Amino acid sequence: MRLDSPRLKKKSDELGVTPEQLADAVERPGLKGAKALSAVRNWMAGRDHPRCKKTDIDRLSEALGVAAKDVCSFTSEVRHHRGSPRKAKLVADMIRGRHSDEALNMLQFTPKRAAVNIRKALDAAIADAEINGADTTRCFVTECRVDNGKHIKRFRPKDRGRAHPILKRTSHITLSVQERA
Repeated sequence: MRLDSPRLKKKSDELGVTPEQLADAVERPGLKGAKALSAVRNWMAGRDHPRCKKTDIDRLSEALGVAAKDVCSFTSEVRHHRGSPRKAKLVADMIRGRHSDEALNMLQFTPKRAAVNIRKALDAAIADAEINGADTTRCFVTECRVDNGKHIKRFRPKDRGRAHPILKRTSHITLSVQERA
């Protein structure tokens, strides 16, 4: 669950709630007064510092008088996928912006190896949305990103005692689902 700053800003502008009021709602040990106000302003500007927790999202949504699903997106990650990012990006580009049911169907019949882990991430994000009260029939994929992971380094023996390096690439898959209004 991640805070969606444009939606938070839009809701606060619509309802006339100031950042000061939101900061009062978010206060907790370690985040009081000026720190809370700074955190709320950072979250509204799209910066995730300090990291916004689930309790913070719940308190922000209570202060706005909306459900938590209206100000956040549901995110899942698969780290260290054993496949190159270049190949996984082909599958990620295929489902970005699609309806969640359509994306699941496409991933089920895609012969690419990365489709298995992207499907796992999509299932986890949909389950997170369902737990938090979102209508899964109206969910769509807002973000599907593939980043570089660590290289697994191996060596191939060659003639005259030499060795050539082999880099086995890994990738990190990040997928977000949001309920369409």
